[in-house]
Amino acid sequence: MDWTPGGTSSRFRAGGHVGGNASREEDRRPVGKVRFGKSIELEKQKRLTPSQYTYTEDYDSRRSSIERLERQRSHSGSFSTSRTLTSNHRSQGAPSEKLTFSSETESYNVPDNYNAPRDVTPGRPVLKRANTTTATKSKTGSKKWPFGYGWGSGQKDKDRERDRQQALLDPDHESTPPPVYQHTGSADIRSRSSRSRASHTFSDASSERQPPQVSFNPVPGGPRSRSTSMGSSIKYVSPIPPLNRSGTYKSNGTKHSGGSASRGGRPTLYPSESSSTLVGSALERKIRDEDPITERPDTGSRLDALRDHLRQHDIAYYIIPSEDAHGSEYIAPSDKRLEWISGFTGSSSQGVVSLNSAYLITNSNYWIQAPKEVDMNWVVVKAGHGPESQTSSWIEWLVERAQDCKIGIDARLLSYEQATVLNNALKPKNAKLYYPPQNLVDLIWRDKPQRSREPIYVQPKEFAGLGANEKLADLRAWIKSQRPAVPSYSKSPPKPSQQQVATLISNLSSIAWLLNLRGDDIPFNPVFHSYLFVGLNTATLFIDPEKTKGQVETYLQSIGVAIRDYNDLWTFLRRKEWGDGNVIISPQTPYAICLMLTSFRYTVLPSYVEERKAIKNETEIRGLRNAYLRDGAAYVRWLAWLDEKMQQGYEITEYEAAWRLTEYRRKNKHYMGLAYENISATGPNAALPHYTPHKATALIIERDTPYLNDSGGQYRDGTCDTTRTVHFGRPNTEQCEAYTRVLQGHIAIDSAIFPEGTSGAKLDVLARRALWQDGMNYLHGTGHGVGSFLNVHEGPQSFSSDVPLQVGHVLTNEPGFYNEGKWGIRIESALVVRKVHTKGSLNNNETWLGFERLTCVPIQTKMVKEVMLSKEERQWLKDHNRRCLEMLEPLIRHDKRAMKYLRREAERGIGIAGAGPGGLTIDWD
Repeated sequence: MDWTPGGTSSRFRAGGHVGGNASREEDRRPVGKVRFGKSIELEKQKRLTPSQYTYTEDYDSRRSSIERLERQRSHSGSFSTSRTLTSNHRSQGAPSEKLTFSSETESYNVPDNYNAPRDVTPGRPVLKRANTTTATKSKTGSKKWPFGYGWGSGQKDKDRERDRQQALLDPDHESTPPPVYQHTGSADIRSRSSRSRASHTFSDASSERQPPQVSFNPVPGGPRSRSTSMGSSIKYVSPIPPLNRSGTYKSNGTKHSGGSASRGGRPTLYPSESSSTLVGSALERKIRDEDPITERPDTGSRLDALRDHLRQHDIAYYIIPSEDAHGSEYIAPSDKRLEWISGFTGSSSQGVVSLNSAYLITNSNYWIQAPKEVDMNWVVVKAGHGPESQTSSWIEWLVERAQDCKIGIDARLLSYEQATVLNNALKPKNAKLYYPPQNLVDLIWRDKPQRSREPIYVQPKEFAGLGANEKLADLRAWIKSQRPAVPSYSKSPPKPSQQQVATLISNLSSIAWLLNLRGDDIPFNPVFHSYLFVGLNTATLFIDPEKTKGQVETYLQSIGVAIRDYNDLWTFLRRKEWGDGNVIISPQTPYAICLMLTSFRYTVLPSYVEERKAIKNETEIRGLRNAYLRDGAAYVRWLAWLDEKMQQGYEITEYEAAWRLTEYRRKNKHYMGLAYENISATGPNAALPHYTPHKATALIIERDTPYLNDSGGQYRDGTCDTTRTVHFGRPNTEQCEAYTRVLQGHIAIDSAIFPEGTSGAKLDVLARRALWQDGMNYLHGTGHGVGSFLNVHEGPQSFSSDVPLQVGHVLTNEPGFYNEGKWGIRIESALVVRKVHTKGSLNNNETWLGFERLTCVPIQTKMVKEVMLSKEERQWLKDHNRRCLEMLEPLIRHDKRAMKYLRREAERGIGIAGAGPGGLTIDWD
């Protein structure tokens, strides 16, 4: 084992059972090597002692020292589904410990912590983790520990260094070994959150108040009938190596920052939370303001392999979109090609790889996140219209660089609309698009996940409002109404080949809505991989037949839909099996389909199914009201729980808060999973619009910055999307003013009344006006459409679109403000467009529209600066919170804590009484 400046190397090797019954040979292995489940190599980034030295210990020559250390660390055990282990090892003044573990398969040693600090008083209460492994720790006896952990670089650090140096010279010298970065439990015991010191439930028999124990599950949410292993393996590789000759960095698992740590004073450590544990190392990073550890793939070797194929095809640039063959924003693991080759986990982005460079072109939602996720092989290009943008779009960026070259792309991942723009722009540059017969990333992706084969299921008419037969009949009537594909100058009657006879649908949510079917192929989105061809008399669904066996197969037959294999689509198109006539496609149809049809056999029109799906019928609207009511009840119960725990001093991570909210939602009627990954963010993470917490990097929720949660559930009767920003401490003036401006924009959209024919884009300024007055803005859209038990992002309506808003359109209203690197604020509610009565409408026949608010979650008034609000805005806020009390009380009456929280939010004043030194004086009640 080697100790070098900046870290200690510890290796965890896969192997057989280790514990109380481990073999003698295994018991002799060097300290820091533990066998369990799977192979994980851990390397701590920095030591507590910032001394610059290199210490190398030869195990073979130091056997006596190692055996002595082994005796010190004799506290080991074997874990089963439920097993109790009691340590008889006692240091002077150390209490006995009782550890209870729960685990299904893993077994490993529990190393005893070396000497603990003297006179450490218990800090804030901590929450019990009960993930795949649960550890409950209790102690009896003295609270005093006769040894130190050595925070900082004081006298204890010098003493430890002196002991280490002495150990080199004197093999019999008794010294405390350097901290070793080791697990104290299974890979899941930390819930992927190494920033909270609440990994064990610490109960003190002599303590006056014992904190309640709260159980946690390892998965904060996921799609129906899908389990996720959240254990993380951390592998150490030296920092970024020099550039090699091919212009590629070998990243190979390089660690990089994922966000700054929570700042604050030195926390009190418990014995189980020394620097030799994941918890302790996370706290060390917190105190030293170090960034958490995350993983990067080896993009260097992957890019080299891809470039070999580029040379074979003589391609200058190869485009790797983040979407799948259906234009989906959210995609299945088997379609995450851009993530696999770059490490970038976001959406709506493109990778462009040349023979010498690799570029990630992404929108403003990921300008901060993308540089943290990709390594030095990739250059992040900011696309959009903000002040920091480098180009307006990836197409513009590519055209500027293309000259006399071939640009490769999988034609299935390029839409007709994009291909048309790109081809026209490349012609003057003497460049052209090239479509390799296979996706080049797929050729080098050896361990690519298999596509889901989960069965699909029927969405009953009681939730859909209309039967599939009715929807198909409506679609066929629309096809017949379209004019033939006859040139405008032609005076001849249309030929049979020019008649519109069918439509081909590739959008997954459109297929699911039209057929009243749902699936589990894409996480958080109840859709399934398929294509649908609808003719005037027939319909064919191209899908994996294994997904339709049983009742679904019978159902499809009853509505006249034939079933063919997913890949048969290309044969069907090539042979033109539908006969004469034109096929209608949407501008978002994959260009590969257009190439198969040829330009004489298709007509491009806006998707009729998309338009009909966006206009919710009364059954769907009623279902959305009910879904948002149940989801709001779960949200309020969770807010009450979180508020109570934070006030009691618990330290809760972003990941744990997200998981707890999912558990409240899981109890709701018709719950099917989450609508998207929970955005649970504190401090600088809240400034990332699409941040998602992970176990290993989640921050402890701060009390001096706002906490933002953007999440929603999927229910059989609706899809929910809600964001609230709350504060658990005393907000400062800057935070209050920003929050108030965001709230004013939110109220302006919610209260808007507009004439029929008004687009969402024309209303967008209402959400930004208050922010603009103070020179603030946000770069993401103000809102998007929402599906009915479908995708959380739905078009064509939005506050960025020129599509006129219609009665039945559902949109989100989510202005925000993001103080980069510090904190972020967003308030989001769902709205449905309804007719409204105005004074002017009594004198004419003009139709006026407004919004009905679906979301039923109170808005915290703590950060609102009342003097900035108008009389109407103050009344709106009070009315909203009182309405939440009236609507939610029947659902949460049994939960006294939630009722107390809800009543407090509904009845107390808006909050700001005046300013004082160091922040604001808040009138909490």
